[in-house]
Amino acid sequence: MTFVPSEHIQTILKNLPLKPGVYLMKDERGEIIYVGKAKRLRHRVRSYFNSSAEHSNKTLKLRERIHHIDFIVEENEIKALILEETLIKRYRPHFNISLKDDKHYPYIRVTWDQPYPKVETTRRIANDGSRYFGPYVAMWAVQNTLQVLRKAFPYLTCDRVITGNDPRACLFYDIKLCCAPCIGVVNKDQYRAMIQELMDTLGGKSEPVVHRLTAEMEAAAEGLEFERAAALRDQLKAIEYITRQHKAVSADFADRDVIALARDNGETVVQILFIRNGKLIGSDARALDGTEGETDPEILSAFVQRFYSGTAEVPGEVVLPQNIEETRIIERWLKDRRSGKRVTITVPQRGDKRALVDVAEDNAREALRMMRAQWEADSHKQEVALGQLQEALSLPTPPNRIECFDISTTQGTAIVASRVVFVQGTPKKAEYRKFNIRTVSHEGSDDYQSMREALTRRFNRWKEAQEAVPEALAVGEKEDRDETWRLLPDLLMIDGGKGQLRVAVEVLTEYGLLERVPVVSLAKQFEELYRPGNPTPLILPRRSDGLFLIQRVRDEAHRFAITAHRQQRQKLGMASQLESVPGIGPAKRKALLKAFGNSIGAIRAASVEELAAVPGITPKLAELIKETV
Repeated sequence: MTFVPSEHIQTILKNLPLKPGVYLMKDERGEIIYVGKAKRLRHRVRSYFNSSAEHSNKTLKLRERIHHIDFIVEENEIKALILEETLIKRYRPHFNISLKDDKHYPYIRVTWDQPYPKVETTRRIANDGSRYFGPYVAMWAVQNTLQVLRKAFPYLTCDRVITGNDPRACLFYDIKLCCAPCIGVVNKDQYRAMIQELMDTLGGKSEPVVHRLTAEMEAAAEGLEFERAAALRDQLKAIEYITRQHKAVSADFADRDVIALARDNGETVVQILFIRNGKLIGSDARALDGTEGETDPEILSAFVQRFYSGTAEVPGEVVLPQNIEETRIIERWLKDRRSGKRVTITVPQRGDKRALVDVAEDNAREALRMMRAQWEADSHKQEVALGQLQEALSLPTPPNRIECFDISTTQGTAIVASRVVFVQGTPKKAEYRKFNIRTVSHEGSDDYQSMREALTRRFNRWKEAQEAVPEALAVGEKEDRDETWRLLPDLLMIDGGKGQLRVAVEVLTEYGLLERVPVVSLAKQFEELYRPGNPTPLILPRRSDGLFLIQRVRDEAHRFAITAHRQQRQKLGMASQLESVPGIGPAKRKALLKAFGNSIGAIRAASVEELAAVPGITPKLAELIKETV
């Protein structure tokens, strides 16, 4: 059915200006839920409500919640982009792509504008005459680098006013971590020359420094100045350590960031490689929110804008895996961010830069996998997620045991229902179960009837397990054999919408469990939770651990259902091939499959004698199988 916006929205759409600017979409409470920019406001905003938007689940979900649209006209697209970034930072709208954290990378700052420069750490770059080196991914990496550098270049760390006439130096001079300009051991020119070499080393230009120190060390050794030679040797080792940490990846000594992304089940991670002066000095992975329904180029474009609006430094080149829209506009904006210095966005197809993109993509995939594993291992996050679900669904206790059901079929064939179990927020795969649906005709698929059968069989097993407890204990049967059926879920999840929820409510009512087992259905299109007796769906906060948990449960149920469905289709395929042989019925087919490990290939490869060794298979029938299968 075609979506028809309200009269209020239609009036706004008709009267929007054909000028560049920013639009702000608001919900019924007046909260800003999306901020966007446009070259022509009327055309861009109207696109959310025409037929071209039907393919985007995110747009469908967004426009359902729009009750008002404000706009701000700007002189040009660059100013619109800048305003858009400002508003997104201020309001953090629900539907905009955003970084999950707003961290600032640490840098090393050398106060070169001072007579006796200091070497410090900072997370902010300012146009203050200082020299900045980085970015580093973590502060510990900066501290480690400075600790090593100071052994090679013993710079000042105190707050003394340096005159060269102090009567005594501090302890750092005694332990060779300061060159003591305060007492005149070195003068201003000598001290600044040392700091220049320190900056050359940080900037990847350490070769002249190494050559000079090596020559001085050899001369000191020849002159029998062994203590000085040992000190110079230690300096060389420190410089070697720093340069070894920075891997050379290009011969052009350029500054560039290489960006790539990985996506899986609604989660997106972007990996950035920081290359300065042709050397890889670090990399980082950033998780994104609000990417569902967006294309890779749209995500990359939004990331570039979000990332460089908050970072302290913009390199001369940004390397991407694919083209993005408005490249030239974004380049001009980055140029402004870089104090007027040119910035180029490139998309390499081959060569060293393409190899770097491949490296970034591999790292992004690994980072996404690691983030998921860390979440599963983080018991605190799981407790938070369960607590959020308890509060949102008004449950009496946290849903420590969640069961989720899903249906998988292909045009009504090999219909399989899956049940997955999550305990304390983590999957308990030993309790996963599949149900081959028997009551639904293969000629016509009926997801509702398939779900009814799966749930009926599950709670019938519960009923049987309750009744079987005394008998099982009497004969010494292991009690945990029926435990998966005897335990009721703290939350029953159904993958589907209102119709599937209605079926679940009917089955629970039939077994007298509706008051004991809370049930919800999750509509994948909009990630909405439907509850019995409540026509208004529940939408959990996008960044909440509770939403992440139910998405994982749903995705796992879907994955398990598809896996079981494929296995069932494979078996049906083998069955049809075997039963096409005259004289082979269900019993003999089953015996053959059992004897050859459910593999039609193994049956084909078997000799007549091996086939005839299967119970019920005569030599004549074995020959017929060899000819037919």
